Amino acid sequence: MNPAGNGLLETAFTRQVGIEVPLICGAMYPCTNPELVAAVSEAGGIGIIQPISLTYVYRHDFRAGLRRIRDLTSRPIGMNVLIEKSSKAYQDKMARWLDMALEEGVRFIITSLGKPDWVVQRVHAAGGLVYHDVTERKWAEKGIDAGVDGLIAVNNRAGGHAGSLSAQELYTALAGYQLPLICAGGIGSEQDFVAALRLGYAGVQMGTRFIATRECGASEAYKRAIVAAQEPDIVLSERITGVPVSVIATPTVRRLGLKAGFLARWLLRGRKTKHLMRTLYALRSLWQLKRASLDHTGDNDYWQAGKSVAGIHAIEPAGEIIRRYAAAARQA
Repeated sequence: MNPAGNGLLETAFTRQVGIEVPLICGAMYPCTNPELVAAVSEAGGIGIIQPISLTYVYRHDFRAGLRRIRDLTSRPIGMNVLIEKSSKAYQDKMARWLDMALEEGVRFIITSLGKPDWVVQRVHAAGGLVYHDVTERKWAEKGIDAGVDGLIAVNNRAGGHAGSLSAQELYTALAGYQLPLICAGGIGSEQDFVAALRLGYAGVQMGTRFIATRECGASEAYKRAIVAAQEPDIVLSERITGVPVSVIATPTVRRLGLKAGFLARWLLRGRKTKHLMRTLYALRSLWQLKRASLDHTGDNDYWQAGKSVAGIHAIEPAGEIIRRYAAAARQA
């Protein structure tokens, strides 16, 4: 334990961002609502805005949604910028959202699904920081070439689009770049949190754990399913986006199967057709996941989750989770 009594809590990440606990509530479609973002930041971590959730799922005007969060906390918050090549209208909208976020004082940005050079330029000009989602070295190098300030290392236990490497393998692959690394995937308990920090990570990113919180806008049925699930219940489905996504093996998932159809796989491999197919998948999944997330009956049981479900045993306030994790790290 260091002289200040902070144990493992003070890291390059916390110093950069100006937070107390090296813990990110990852941006989740469709589960990230303003109250969850604010609760995590207010407790000493940092909550990340998912702009499509904010506007499409929870029906906030984007700037008004940012100000709603600011009404709940004055502490640092972040935003996720999806930079995949899609329609120009989508790209223009994401750029406008980023500009609004910077105007409203957001200074921590997480990028994913593309080369983040234009985001880095805008954010650095405003005095902010950019961390980039990666699953292996080649994506890390693209982010580093663009000038990112840190890397979100998405491992094979993550929810959503998981990586293929373990937390240890990914740390070994990326540690030589001398940037702060955030462990994303498999953190469902304070013991998991401490283990990641001891491994050398500068922080962790959690998603599934924060779905099962009182502040999250997801349905009670979804939250209860996460609490009830065990690690073997998490499977990879190609039926949402065309590439494997971690989901709970519910009756609906089992009935539909896990593999994309032959035609979809063929179109996703085509140089001229893959972007069209991804767009079609995205439009369908936006509707499907939103409906499942908000349906309190539990009938629409298509729920994303990671293997961290093994450590999740109750629906709790987000702040209580962070305080418990912080206490464990101070004592480590």
